[in-house]
Amino acid sequence: MKLTQVQCGYLPLVDCAPLIIAKELSFATQEGLDLELIKQPSWSALRDRLAFGHIDFAHMLSPMPVAMSLGLGGMATRVDALMVLSVNGTVVGISAELDRQMQATGWSNSFAAPQSTSKALFAASSKRIRIGVPFPFSMHRMLLETWLSQAEGFHPDRIEIVTVPPSQMAEAVRDGALDMFCVGEPWGTVAVQQSDATLILPGASIWQLAPEKVLGARHAWVVQNPGLCRAMIRALTKAASWLDQPENTPLAVSILARSQHLDLPDHAIDPALTGQIITKTGEAPKKTDRFLRFHQGCANFPWRSQGCWISDMLTQWHGLSHEAGRKTASACFRTDLYREALAQTGVDLPRASEKVEGAMLVPTAVASRLGEMILGPDRFFSGAFFDFDAPVLLEN
Repeated sequence: MKLTQVQCGYLPLVDCAPLIIAKELSFATQEGLDLELIKQPSWSALRDRLAFGHIDFAHMLSPMPVAMSLGLGGMATRVDALMVLSVNGTVVGISAELDRQMQATGWSNSFAAPQSTSKALFAASSKRIRIGVPFPFSMHRMLLETWLSQAEGFHPDRIEIVTVPPSQMAEAVRDGALDMFCVGEPWGTVAVQQSDATLILPGASIWQLAPEKVLGARHAWVVQNPGLCRAMIRALTKAASWLDQPENTPLAVSILARSQHLDLPDHAIDPALTGQIITKTGEAPKKTDRFLRFHQGCANFPWRSQGCWISDMLTQWHGLSHEAGRKTASACFRTDLYREALAQTGVDLPRASEKVEGAMLVPTAVASRLGEMILGPDRFFSGAFFDFDAPVLLEN
């Protein structure tokens, strides 16, 4: 079989695993692709390389394609999200000093209680809390603002959100530049191991099914290369399915740890894939269900409703039209191409391309091609839900 070379940029995070597994276990080769993975130093560098056509595909924060298509940050470029690569997988952490202050209020860290944790956060200190996120247009920032804005004692002046590359988060905490952070694994675990940080929440406790990373490509390139896009979707779907099988976790950790990929020790990578999260040095790990998912529960499907939720946050931040934002987001999240890619495979696909986000409190059977699909839970911590047809976030 003659292979076609494609280049994909990525950041060294555990949730880039589908790309690495697709290459290392030859799922890409099976689809006729010679997949070259190019490590990037930052999200802005990756964004610019994609915008200028220096790479074909990109491992992207889920809001990035919508933000780029809306002309927010960098060069305006229409970018498509071809599939979701991972769901959840982020952590919220605090410095040792802020941990002591929060404990003094009577707070105890269960790693699962958003309301009591945010209350203790604002009761602990009257000073502004400096919070690091990896990129301005990120699910990290969106989850933080969704959570903290509903907290007792919150006022916008109480927090300052700044951008810090994931690999520098631990150093920023250690140096006192950050009081708090939200980052993807393994960098939360690294902050615990190297900076005496405490992890206080998994991102999944704020939104149980938050699309974290997507496979992005320039729309113009997608139009010119639909066959390569479909092949990439199939290869990554196989890799994602393989990753969600627990018996494959030890090999996945070993592959990811290699120097050309993440270049980190096994013990920094293992927690995200097993859900066994050590929240503080010297403490036993806390088992966290659904901490990070690659395939189960239709995790790879690029739901247009998720794109619209993202666009509502972006248009609110920047004073843009909600209606125009949702139109852009619906075009970005390519359910049509995803369906085409998997139409002749054994992968089950939902009948709908949108859903009411946050409405599934328990695993729920939904209409699908094979009649075997179970979705959810996808609850927001506050009980709110998002109907992409409605103008605002509604209370459940």
